[in-house]
Amino acid sequence: MPITDFAGKTAFITGGASGIGLAMARSFAARGANVMLADIEEAPLKAAIELLSKTNAQVDGVLLDVSDRDAMRAAAAKTVERFGKVHIVCNNAGIGAGGPMEEVTQSDWEWSIDVNLKGVVWGIEAFVPLIKEHGEGGHVVNTASMAGLVPVPGFGPYTATKYAVVGMSEDLSLELESFGIGVSVLCPGFVKTNIGTSRRTRSEKYGDDKADNQNAITQSGGAIESGIPAEAVGERVVECILENRLYAFTHPEFTAYTEARFSRIAEDFAAAEASASVGSVPKEVKERQLAAVEALRAVSD
Repeated sequence: MPITDFAGKTAFITGGASGIGLAMARSFAARGANVMLADIEEAPLKAAIELLSKTNAQVDGVLLDVSDRDAMRAAAAKTVERFGKVHIVCNNAGIGAGGPMEEVTQSDWEWSIDVNLKGVVWGIEAFVPLIKEHGEGGHVVNTASMAGLVPVPGFGPYTATKYAVVGMSEDLSLELESFGIGVSVLCPGFVKTNIGTSRRTRSEKYGDDKADNQNAITQSGGAIESGIPAEAVGERVVECILENRLYAFTHPEFTAYTEARFSRIAEDFAAAEASASVGSVPKEVKERQLAAVEALRAVSD
């Protein structure tokens, strides 16, 4: 069953020691949820646990590098050991790397994919079976970005991973609907967080790459500083979970950018319809393709 209230539920949040993750934790805790915070930074994690503990919330934490599949599984086990069940999983941890596409280093591509994409994959893999197991329903929140819907020049690795998170979340919502598990993909615009200094969390396994000139998000620090407060995002996530919304938007003023993208897509579909090469494909072939797609979608109904 979809989440209708937070009292007594348990939420697991990656990147939970600061920014949007901590804001979600505070919003959940204020409504009576147990909270397990996960973060790669030990000192901020301890501070966040102490902060939430002062509100009488049931809170604990686990040091976690989300790119580590085994560590994610261990964090899931620790969450169940501590609270008995888990109902809400927020795959929120993320980093920002970018620059001109042809100049982005291999290590920055690997870092971006491992954290922004695989971190979500490992969270889904570790926690969704636990939510299914108790049969009480639940919710998955995957943090993407407006950059997961609208391309931003200079943000190549970030944009690529966030588009992937949006697509995965759309698929996941169809797969989990019959289990009473909702899915929201969080797509904020600029928010006042520490993402502009995310290289502080860069693991040694990616080498000693000091290419700060390739960090487009660092260069856009002014936009981040003028962003909305993380607390507003935390509250919006609560609304979207309770309303079982797939797309959790926080910046309606960016609607025009998505409309421009969809308009271009529609124009190019129209061009394809008028194309001589596409028109030469037999009608029965197109009909078989549509039937196959409908059959695949029906599996999730």
